[in-house]
Amino acid sequence: MATVKRTLSTKSTPTGIVEIHLRISVSRGCIIRLKSGLYIDRKRFNDGKFIMPRDPAEKKQLRDLEDKLEDMEKFLIRLCEDTPQEKLNKDFVLNQLELYLNPPVEETPVAPEVTFFDIFEDYITKKNISEWRIRHLRVLKRALMRYELYIRANGNKRYKIKLDEFTVDDVNDFEKFLRNEHKFYKKYPKIYEAVPADTHSQRKKPKPHPKGDNTIVGLFGLMRAFYRWCRDQELTTNDPFAKYNGTTTEVYGTPYYISLEERDQIADYDLSANPSLEAQRDIFIFQCLIGCRVSDLMAMTPESIINGAIEYMPQKTKGERPQVVRVPLNARAKALVEKYAGRDDLKGKLFPFISSQKYNVAIKKFFTICGVTRMVTVLNPTTGAEEKRPLNEIASSHLARRTFIGNLYKKVKDPNLVGSLSGHKEGSKAFARYRDIDEDMKKELVNLLD
Repeated sequence: MATVKRTLSTKSTPTGIVEIHLRISVSRGCIIRLKSGLYIDRKRFNDGKFIMPRDPAEKKQLRDLEDKLEDMEKFLIRLCEDTPQEKLNKDFVLNQLELYLNPPVEETPVAPEVTFFDIFEDYITKKNISEWRIRHLRVLKRALMRYELYIRANGNKRYKIKLDEFTVDDVNDFEKFLRNEHKFYKKYPKIYEAVPADTHSQRKKPKPHPKGDNTIVGLFGLMRAFYRWCRDQELTTNDPFAKYNGTTTEVYGTPYYISLEERDQIADYDLSANPSLEAQRDIFIFQCLIGCRVSDLMAMTPESIINGAIEYMPQKTKGERPQVVRVPLNARAKALVEKYAGRDDLKGKLFPFISSQKYNVAIKKFFTICGVTRMVTVLNPTTGAEEKRPLNEIASSHLARRTFIGNLYKKVKDPNLVGSLSGHKEGSKAFARYRDIDEDMKKELVNLLD
């Protein structure tokens, strides 16, 4: 059993204050001497014991000193008895005593700052929205991140977008940034290295394109929805759009689409000399016959055909308004499915799909080869000005959806019936963008006045 003996240092101050030393005996071969760091008046110490004075204040002070010394001795005895003797030495005991007398202060961990972009990502994760909307939200997030870097690069080095502090002035400034971003690419290359404008390109990151009103309105619509959610979640009371006076309505030109004759001209053209282009032409014609978006088209498999009809759930509205769209297949559509059924290169898909970007390139190519080059009037998406463009230069996968909707509407003139086949909800404002009240329909209406 370890024992402790108290002694006094031989050195003392002129007033007789002297340090208490401790002699720890563990065994004959293990004796450790330590300085306690505690000091006492030499006349108040005799043979290891404290001599208490009569003065109450001085007596209390000496009692406190004795308590500290006894606690120290108890710790040292327990330490020496619990530690293997071969490990015991003066340095070890001193280190352990120091930890006992001055335990490390455990700092309360500081919670990391919840940033604007943390909340934005939380919104994407928790909100039940479609993959289409998630992709567009990430476009908005990257634009806001570039805007933040742009402000820092222009003098405000500590600038951070904050949920409560983003004002209508910031909204207007962000709009100016979006409209001029294509001009900043060369001046601030590091911004676009850190946050690319396009994350899909496998090659050098392309510079951002000029943005028109419709793009700005779309991005701000997503940002409004984000702030509404934040207010609903009581994360903020801020509404930076409350006093915003910018453009809030998307503007579209008269919808254009190909006629049934033009569709058949493309469908019947001999492209057998170019099998890969022929396959993309067939896919386009099939899309014209079922009217789906390209994202839904490329997700289709043979299992999507049920009892002679194609069935799918539109990805764009899947999170907010899930519905199954069922479109019966006509003879031409069934023939196209049969043409590619069982091919080894389908990889479980309905057709030999390629990327949507390459699909759009192929569409323009076979429009040119097939001679569908009619001039149409379109709105420039950036400037908003009217332009005359040949169909083969502007044709894309979405033209197939417009072709389906526009030609059906000419036949039945019932937007709700056509909408049930295209996936538009009843009374959809968006549906109006896909149809045109053409000259034949206008004549029929005027004839009602006869």
